[in-house]
Amino acid sequence: MKITDKISSLRKLMLENNIDAYIIPSTDPHISEYVAERWSSRAWISGFTGSAGTIVVTKDFAGLWTDSRYFLQAAEQLKGTGIELCKLGLPETLDYPEWLKENLANNSVVGFDGKVVTVNLAKNLQKQFELKKIKINSDFDFINDIWTMRPAVPMNEIFEHKIEYAGKSRIEKLNEIRTKMSKLGADYHILATLDDINWLFNIRGRDVAFNPVAVCYAIISQESAELFIYNTKIPSELKSQLHNDEIQLYDYDAIAERISKIENNKNILVDINKINLWLYNSIPTNCKIIEGQNISTLLKACKNPTEIQGMKNALKRDAVAMIKFAYWLENNIGKTEITEITTMNKIREFRSEIPLYFGESFNTIAGYLGNGAIVHYGATAESDTTLKPEGFFLLDSGGQYFDGTTDITRMFHLSEPTKQEKIDYTLVLKGHIQLAMAKFPVQTRGSQLDILARKSLWDLGMNYLHGTGHGVGCFMNVHEGPQNIRMDENPTVLVPGMILSNEPGLYRAGQYGIRIENLILVVEDKTTEFGSFLKFETLTLCPIDTKAIDKSLLSDEEIKWFNDYHQFVYNEVKELLDDDKKKWLFEKTKAI
Repeated sequence: MKITDKISSLRKLMLENNIDAYIIPSTDPHISEYVAERWSSRAWISGFTGSAGTIVVTKDFAGLWTDSRYFLQAAEQLKGTGIELCKLGLPETLDYPEWLKENLANNSVVGFDGKVVTVNLAKNLQKQFELKKIKINSDFDFINDIWTMRPAVPMNEIFEHKIEYAGKSRIEKLNEIRTKMSKLGADYHILATLDDINWLFNIRGRDVAFNPVAVCYAIISQESAELFIYNTKIPSELKSQLHNDEIQLYDYDAIAERISKIENNKNILVDINKINLWLYNSIPTNCKIIEGQNISTLLKACKNPTEIQGMKNALKRDAVAMIKFAYWLENNIGKTEITEITTMNKIREFRSEIPLYFGESFNTIAGYLGNGAIVHYGATAESDTTLKPEGFFLLDSGGQYFDGTTDITRMFHLSEPTKQEKIDYTLVLKGHIQLAMAKFPVQTRGSQLDILARKSLWDLGMNYLHGTGHGVGCFMNVHEGPQNIRMDENPTVLVPGMILSNEPGLYRAGQYGIRIENLILVVEDKTTEFGSFLKFETLTLCPIDTKAIDKSLLSDEEIKWFNDYHQFVYNEVKELLDDDKKKWLFEKTKAI
């Protein structure tokens, strides 16, 4: 079906069911960022393949709301679909709930599938629509009715995440959950998010591209731990281990019925940002709902010593793949045809040779020249561009290893940079270094540090619209909350053990994009008469290209950090390299 035909079929169903507007989000029943093919509804109906965005369809309008990471990509992919691009974050753009309130008549009905919409979003829609008496109806999965060859729920086998990598047993984690449940007065805790459940039960899977998770639900009480997953997905040995740990196994499809049978007058803890409306509506009305963050979210974010060491080990091995890539690119550019897709395949090949490799942690962003300005660019056969010995090439990639997850962005200037390129590159590097050097009191939030990465750009009237840092999981999702570093306010404070990215950038549409990314660990710094302070430890071990640096724009302190970092990279990684790569790394990490 053409996209225009899909929209027409959807409108026909809307008309038959008296729905005036229909919302299609990017998520699945587990509120995931990356979803299994079955739930890629927004991509299927629009052709837009970015990881974030919402489609809204009325009888005479269809729009995609997405953020700045995807403006260029969405504009290209929506051509000829009749779907309008609505650019979130711009002053003139209303978010879609406000747009619906402004554009729908009184007493209209807005429909969506309650299995893929969070409770919080549904509540916000109700509040937004109250004055105009616009109603919501969450009973319609219209996509299922028109997607004739819709993929099934994934049925891949799960596997044990070994204690040597996890650092804590599932019993230890469940005890921590129950202790916090007691403090909150919760009898039951319902979990729907895959990273939380897979982390808690020390299981992993292959159901979602890039994220090593399995599709499942869970209910925790003081007496029981119930895992809802298709039986055929569990190998016999792991099933025995789960039984030995008193994990009760139920069919994936039994979750709503089980929730509906929770005993009267029980207190049930749910995260309304992380549970879908369908499950929430299954909770008996005579139970009390406690709204709060999933307990596992913060526990998972604060890595234990085993996980921290595993991440360091994974990043050290990952550095070998990156160095091999940089060496290969430098020695082959201009001599043989290299395209963006060639580079994607090459970095995947180098990573696949690394011990404990499981797969990529996200779809590699390999952007040459203007494609690098598309923040979340994904090269396709149609867009694939040949690299030449000129200009900037941006490579943002990462790997999943059994002991950790990596995410790194490096720039490669393939000729002699211009004055403007040097200024832009060095300002981004300044921001990266300033954040890396930060020392801050306990209880500091990421939003309070974001300015450090942007000030040098702001001083010259420049900016980037994406966040500066996101949380990173350990052999888990490459984007992990609740911590981040961005301009938007986030009440989560930074705590020792949290791992984040440090990735300021600058993008000139049609010319180039610049982003420099390392992973950083929150660690204790010192205690003074003014309180306790924290700092960041940079974990990523890979040289940063010096070709485009304008040293005059860096302070002595910044130059010292840069040279110390390069010396540390060389000392840590040299033992893993052959003689040629070791010599190459020595040259690339010389003091500037």
